[in-house]
Amino acid sequence: MSQKWIDPKTQHSMKRGLVTGVLLAAAMGMASAAQAFDLRFGHGGTEDTAYQLGAEKFQELVSENSDGEIGVQILGNSVLGHETEMFEQQMAGALDMSIINPGLITDFSPTANVFSIPFMYRDVDHWRTVLDGPVGREIADKIEDETGVKVLAFFGGGKRQIVSTRPLESLDDLEGMKLRTNPTKPLIAAWSALGAEPTVMAWKEIYTGLQLGAIDGLLNEAEWIQRMRFHEVAPHIGLSQHDITVRLLTMSEMTWDRLDADEQQAVMAAAQEAAIYARGVQLKQDAEALDQLVEEGATLHELDRERMQEIVKAPLAEVIDDMGLSELHQKIINAG
Repeated sequence: MSQKWIDPKTQHSMKRGLVTGVLLAAAMGMASAAQAFDLRFGHGGTEDTAYQLGAEKFQELVSENSDGEIGVQILGNSVLGHETEMFEQQMAGALDMSIINPGLITDFSPTANVFSIPFMYRDVDHWRTVLDGPVGREIADKIEDETGVKVLAFFGGGKRQIVSTRPLESLDDLEGMKLRTNPTKPLIAAWSALGAEPTVMAWKEIYTGLQLGAIDGLLNEAEWIQRMRFHEVAPHIGLSQHDITVRLLTMSEMTWDRLDADEQQAVMAAAQEAAIYARGVQLKQDAEALDQLVEEGATLHELDRERMQEIVKAPLAEVIDDMGLSELHQKIINAG
């Protein structure tokens, strides 16, 4: 059979394309290997937050657990984008790890809505039991099934309170309060039942909104009340402790699948230990911030939390049932 003649220029171009293809394939192979051993870890916190300190603890522990085989490149302060964008990057396999507010991924994971339900935790010990026990693992597995992003462990620890422009001497003072809150069904149901008027407002507009009377208050943790100086215009803090924040320490399922069994074990052990450390940091920062707020002129108001739970129980149950989360919610309530 005769061989077809190819002109030298075309032949050179074909050879160059073949070499380029081989080099590209090799580079992609090297990148995949590098990703398994040099994890890119994005988050939205500044260097003094529990996010960064927890990430650094994970970096240290995973190196120890893998005898230096797994490294971590920490990219904080939202340099890779908003948390939702980082989560989408993990879904696509373009980012290895991040720390995510579950309230931001409910479009991808209906299960993540469970963390928007107020008044679930009896106290910090109960919260820890939920996150570190079988209920926490069940939630983590459900989120992974829905999104393709693995939940390794749980960060968090900020106790959410009511920040108000007016005194909160009793629950009656919540009546008619224009309360800025996230527009989730459980929060709207609960705070409406307590007499407030849940109001949507962009985060960056809150301070001005409080100044101008567009809102009377908001729900927030002490650390962020202080960071954002909300107490300058809303000096009354109602100690509702209606929630303790949960943040997801996540890894792309594609990255996880590239790790062998020993590497997966090293990563998981480091993640769980780092999460316990980060939660301790957050709880400490939260308590210190609350003390600092008082020093800076804020007034703390004790609220009847048990009465609040009684008032919201029925309307919350209806919403939770509509969301298909009744069974999971009950497991959280019964944990420990």
